[in-house]
Amino acid sequence: MDQTPAVSVRQSAAAELPMTAASLSGVAFSKGHGTGNDFVLIADPGAVHDITPEQVAALCDRHRGIGGDGLIRAVPSRDLPEGRALLEQDASAEWFMDYRNGDGSLSEMCGNGVRVFVHFLIDQGLVDLGPGEALTIGTRGGIKKIARSDNGYAVDMGPWEFIFPTEATSKAMDALVSADGLEVSRPGLSVSMGNPHTVVALAELSELAATQLFKAPVVDPKPANGTNVEFVVPAEPLVHDGFGTITMRVHERGVGETQSCGTGACAAAVAIRHWAGNTAPNAWHVNVPGGVVDVKFFPGGDGREHVELSGPAVIVASGTLA
Repeated sequence: MDQTPAVSVRQSAAAELPMTAASLSGVAFSKGHGTGNDFVLIADPGAVHDITPEQVAALCDRHRGIGGDGLIRAVPSRDLPEGRALLEQDASAEWFMDYRNGDGSLSEMCGNGVRVFVHFLIDQGLVDLGPGEALTIGTRGGIKKIARSDNGYAVDMGPWEFIFPTEATSKAMDALVSADGLEVSRPGLSVSMGNPHTVVALAELSELAATQLFKAPVVDPKPANGTNVEFVVPAEPLVHDGFGTITMRVHERGVGETQSCGTGACAAAVAIRHWAGNTAPNAWHVNVPGGVVDVKFFPGGDGREHVELSGPAVIVASGTLA
């Protein structure tokens, strides 16, 4: 599990940033992470901060900015067109997770980020959420419900689906994936969790460690909007005490390798369960470089199978942009 202390460390000193972020001077921010997947967080209840991709990239720069895999702006759903559309489906989705990758590009969803987002809303006093209670929020991947759980926060990630269903069901693979450190291309299986993933199974942890993710793996064919790529090693034995266990590394679109990817953990469990066959379990432990997250499959109210992701969320610092 994540070894970061539950007690937040507060930093009151202002953060001096590159000139591209200068117009955000005086804006309060926090830094948080979920199993090492880290984010700059800005509360914007008045929807007054129109943060540009260049400013996001400057803030997320690990040498000249605050540093992060992405930036999350907490904004009322009513103040964004995509948020207002979701409010028509569920009026309780008051808050919208406006998420950007570290390079400033928009992303549909982030499983670790959504847990950190809800923890941030609580930390800022914008919502109250007791043990076992759930909160509904809006994301570009649709409406999500997040509950406080024993290991932090549990998120109903919604239904999963194969991106290339015909190939997935007939051949159990739909792409070839190559990466530095792997001698030959490997078969992959592409899964949508509201955002795209391509999962590759490896045989040994040593092979996983040798895979180099400094640059994006080559996926052929690549999903239309690009793809995150997960390299996964199933445990031996795969199942213990009713839980499947896998170990994963990931290269995320617009970011590079990250310490954890929540949607990627869900996609990896989908793929390994598919490859394992009908006897595979519906509950999984997913080991990532930043800790452990849990994935569970359950019937959704819409008649489709949903995926629950649970794990910790931590706020490590707060300050003001210089």
